[in-house]
Amino acid sequence: MIRRCFQVAGRLGQHRVLPAVPQVLPRLNPTSAFGSSTDALVSRFCLKKTDLKDYALPNASWCPDMLTLYQEFLEKTKTDGWIKLPSFKSNRDHIQGLKLPFGLAVASDKSDWRIFTRCIQVEGQGYEYVIFFHPSKKKSICLFQPGPYLEGAPGFAHGGSLAAMMDETFSKTAYLAGEGLFTVSLNIRFKNLIPVGSLAVLKVDVEKVEDQKLYMSCIAQSRDQQTVYAKCSGVFLQLQLEEESSQ
Repeated sequence: MIRRCFQVAGRLGQHRVLPAVPQVLPRLNPTSAFGSSTDALVSRFCLKKTDLKDYALPNASWCPDMLTLYQEFLEKTKTDGWIKLPSFKSNRDHIQGLKLPFGLAVASDKSDWRIFTRCIQVEGQGYEYVIFFHPSKKKSICLFQPGPYLEGAPGFAHGGSLAAMMDETFSKTAYLAGEGLFTVSLNIRFKNLIPVGSLAVLKVDVEKVEDQKLYMSCIAQSRDQQTVYAKCSGVFLQLQLEEESSQ
């Protein structure tokens, strides 16, 4: 998918390209079109009236640390500008009425689409997480509790599960902060193992936006910040979603 994206992007990149300056796509106007502003993106992503199940709500499997920190950030949504992001079973539910650009949509007869981090349906067994996003600061906090189905070394979460969680937090932040759609690269340095059933706090920041790419950083650590589990940098490609045809 990524290769195909860049192949199409490369063809479109012929528009307004300056000599000797590499370009992937014509530059986006950050305040134009259907959802380019952060407020518009957040409004469309966070549906206020929906029958869809929000998986980013407390359940009986959440550990005390996760519940406590969740409540703390929920209070910050009232006073400090943070927004709790809903988490539906598929990204399709977050972008209703929109589609992937440049013919990247894939036709299929499948009906039960699920984002990878929501593929384990039993509460507490897989990915338990919630993401809070700050629109003006372009940063996110993810509270992540890995379940036993994510085990690697006995009693500890598989490193790949943390990598997937970092990528997921990056992707939501990138989209809301600047229409970042595709992961270009991830560079992860693992430091310590995460015990299954415990809380890891992922802090994501947008470092810069340049050449239609968002450059981001993430640190995953314990609640008391005494243990660093991993550090990661990521790059996401900016592309605007297209309005679906009403026909």
